[in-house]
Amino acid sequence: MVITTSLALVDDTVTPSDLAIAAALLAILVGAEVAILPFIVRRHNMIVAIYEIPLVLALFFLPPPIVVLTFALGNLITQMRRRLPPVKLWFNVARAAVAAAIACAVMLALPPMRGVGPGTWGILFLAVATYTLVTFFAVIGVFLLVQGVAAAREVLRTGIRTLVITVGVNVAVGLIILIVLQVTPWSALLVLGLAIVLAIFYRSYAVFLSQHRMLSQLYDLSRAIGRGDQEGGLADDLLFRVRALMQAEYATLWLPAQGRYPEVLLSARVDDSGLLDITPTPPLARALAQEGNGRTVTAGSRLETSGELRTALRASGVKDVIVTPLRSGQAVIGTLEVVNRLGDTVHFTAGDVQVLETIAAHAGVAMENSRLVDRLRYDAYHDGLTALANRRRITEALEESVVVRAPGEVVAVLLFDVDRLRDVNESLGHAAGDKLLAEVARRLRAFAPPAALVGRVGGDEFVVTLRSESIEAAAQLATELREQVRDPIMFGTLTLDVDTAVGVVVHPDHGTDPATLLQRADVAATAAKSVPGGVQLFSVGLESRSVRRLELAGDLRRALDNDELEVYFQPKVTLTDRRLVGVECLARWEHPAHGAVSPEDFVAVAEHTGQLSRLTEAVLKEGLRRCREWADADRPLAVAVNLSPRTLVDPGFPARVEALLQEYGVEPEQVTFEIKEDGVTGPTDRPLPTLRRLREIGVRLSVDDFGTGYSSLSYLRRLPVHEVKIDRTFVQGMATDAGDLAIVRAVVALSLQFGLTVVAEGVESELTLDLLKEMGCEIGQGFLFSRPLPYERLEAWFGARTESEPTPLGEVRRLRAVT
Repeated sequence: MVITTSLALVDDTVTPSDLAIAAALLAILVGAEVAILPFIVRRHNMIVAIYEIPLVLALFFLPPPIVVLTFALGNLITQMRRRLPPVKLWFNVARAAVAAAIACAVMLALPPMRGVGPGTWGILFLAVATYTLVTFFAVIGVFLLVQGVAAAREVLRTGIRTLVITVGVNVAVGLIILIVLQVTPWSALLVLGLAIVLAIFYRSYAVFLSQHRMLSQLYDLSRAIGRGDQEGGLADDLLFRVRALMQAEYATLWLPAQGRYPEVLLSARVDDSGLLDITPTPPLARALAQEGNGRTVTAGSRLETSGELRTALRASGVKDVIVTPLRSGQAVIGTLEVVNRLGDTVHFTAGDVQVLETIAAHAGVAMENSRLVDRLRYDAYHDGLTALANRRRITEALEESVVVRAPGEVVAVLLFDVDRLRDVNESLGHAAGDKLLAEVARRLRAFAPPAALVGRVGGDEFVVTLRSESIEAAAQLATELREQVRDPIMFGTLTLDVDTAVGVVVHPDHGTDPATLLQRADVAATAAKSVPGGVQLFSVGLESRSVRRLELAGDLRRALDNDELEVYFQPKVTLTDRRLVGVECLARWEHPAHGAVSPEDFVAVAEHTGQLSRLTEAVLKEGLRRCREWADADRPLAVAVNLSPRTLVDPGFPARVEALLQEYGVEPEQVTFEIKEDGVTGPTDRPLPTLRRLREIGVRLSVDDFGTGYSSLSYLRRLPVHEVKIDRTFVQGMATDAGDLAIVRAVVALSLQFGLTVVAEGVESELTLDLLKEMGCEIGQGFLFSRPLPYERLEAWFGARTESEPTPLGEVRRLRAVT
């Protein structure tokens, strides 16, 4: 209202010269578009033009109504040429008209201008500054209403410095032009030339500002890419900077699934502070960028666009898009995409394509390096075969767990030792062994509680660690997991039972640091191999035994060197007539410091230190020597020697046996080799060649401790053996346990059908002997007849417990009585 009243009080007559000047200024206003300084705020394109120069001249030469009309009309023509939406167009026209009216009001409120001296300069400067500030704050007001305080603050921060500079420069230039025109009208020609030069300068300055801004942002982007991996935010930093640099609505990074890496799709959008997993990029554009060696795909009004892609662009509602491949060498590893240049009248150009390709070249290398570093970090903490955590990761996790532990809970470590992995590797190859390990890893990971960490800490050792409420709960979990991983696994036509021994330790009861916990879990797992159920909770006694075995290694070597091991003999007797038919040779070791060492301990030491073949040969030599002596004394007795499963995979063993038989002059049928059931009834055929070669030599073969394994009785059909020894645990219990009795009866019946001799171990009572005789068992061995005896005591036993009986083959010994 005040502005309208002020303008109405002006009594100016419009002359033809005013119209001519107005027309000239209108042409200048329309032409000023070539000298604009653009900048982007949020989604909107802001410009700073040289409207101040024609405004200085208009305010001096024209009456206020003509000034308002000229600027309103000039702005209308300009906005229509830019093809702005109607709302923006009429807002800009109204803003220009109002600002021009206020500038005129300010000028009228000041003293009249006289000449072109400093007073006039001040009046024109204030009026023009008012015009600029009104237009500027009108824009800020719109941002404040539409997008909030943050957007208005960004407009103020981005445009205020540029406005101050351009207003000062433009008003000064306008005043100079005014002074020149006042001196002589012919200076208009010079002014025209100056305007052209000034337009070129503004244009160059705008390009310079744009290039400077782009170079600065490119430099910052390069630095960000260089340090992105160390800071862990490469994708975030890259996308937000690319979106700002390219002045795009969307900047998108797409990486396809590769190996263990899943597909990545992340977008930075102008309105959001975080990354999104959506993008408006047409899938066709991305697919074209991946074809062949990969090429940049562009689509938009100022970019090369195929007809098919233009259709896809319209269907997705996208204005323009650039999709640039990310490369690692010659391979395309993903794409970097920008969509929709900000501003209604601004579009991506060929120059933008070159910029994005430059960024993509750096980003592709950075992404691949980032994946490489991540892969190295992953490999450092994971097992390559099973992808489980490795020993280093398990150790670090245990270090964290033992530091932070809630009252009343324990940190449990369950160590699973896979049985028979060595046999699988040797018989079926390492590929089969790897398959077995991978399957065990899969099952443990599937059945372990969600909070548990599953890892592989050795060749055939897996660890499950978790917090548990008690030691009992940890042991129960170990039992359940062991049962769940025991399902058979197929190797072609071969079915293998997966068995494990589990050692259980807990913090703080069994250790306070990861190294101790893992070491003691290993000790417990080793002990679990020889206990029913295959699960062993750690105890101090187990560690003492393990340490003792380690100490015995060197002593065993010296004992073998010095023939300090002794061989005991346990008689084998026919059950029907109680005739002595042979002896079993058993190694015994009296340690000078530790006393009697159990066979279980020193045999295990021999296996782990590579001395098993020497131990077996020492026992065999002593047995053959005594067999020869008994034969020379006309009382022949067969000897039986135990063999380890490892001996059966030694291709040179049969030849050594044959040589020893010739050396001692013992007939092969006088020697029986006893092999534990799990050594000959395993999933592989590796022992069979050795067994067949021994049978060809003529020695007898016996399956020892039969019934303790999980093999089918029918498996005996394919073994080249002569004899089956029923395990003592079934024989000792058969008189009181119906289940044991049924097992022994079945083994005896089936063995007799296969033509095999049956030997019962652990015969300790007459009732057991009678039951065995009734079933048809032929030979017995146990405390009912005799304990294992050294050679001297065996000779005394011969004299005290047996009587000789001549036969065509020589003297045999028959028990006089059994007490």
